[in-house]
Amino acid sequence: MDSHDRVIQHFHDSIRCKQMAMDVLAPAVVSAGELMVQCLSSDGKILSCGNGGSAADAQHFSSELLNRFEMERPGLPAIALTTDSSTLTSIANDYAFEEIYSKQVRALGQSGDILLAISTSGQSPNVAAAVRAAHERQMPVVAFTGKEGGVIGEMLGDDDVEIRVPATVTARIQEIHLLVIHCLCDQIDRTLFGAE
Repeated sequence: MDSHDRVIQHFHDSIRCKQMAMDVLAPAVVSAGELMVQCLSSDGKILSCGNGGSAADAQHFSSELLNRFEMERPGLPAIALTTDSSTLTSIANDYAFEEIYSKQVRALGQSGDILLAISTSGQSPNVAAAVRAAHERQMPVVAFTGKEGGVIGEMLGDDDVEIRVPATVTARIQEIHLLVIHCLCDQIDRTLFGAE
């Protein structure tokens, strides 16, 4: 297969994966959006975390809320726990890499806030530790996962929402996670500010 055909194949694979996922995920995305709207309406905030591409997704979500998505509106309270290199490296150095997010959740999170936990495999130990810390702080969790949901999927309770992409290829899972972020931002804006 030449490079051109391979590019076309990637597009087809992405489209097919999104088509398979949309009906499966739509109810969970709506539930997550409702949970986030309730949190933000009650003066709560959304903390987000992930590793690698999922860290970039956590930052993407946070920036869309803090700044703007597709309409002019006031900023909304969101913190990406992935961005402070001094905090991340001090926790990793003094304690363990597994605790880089959980210690921040315990320090910054309060009951009524939400943790957005992103892990394409559902197996990231530091994201799982953040989920445990969120539960300790009586914070609901919205988890973006993929594959079989992993340990993170197993940790979730009735107050949490899992958005598990029905795919096994990491790139496809990440592409759908990004689309879900945009769906959530749109739902938040339309509900809180009446945007169409």
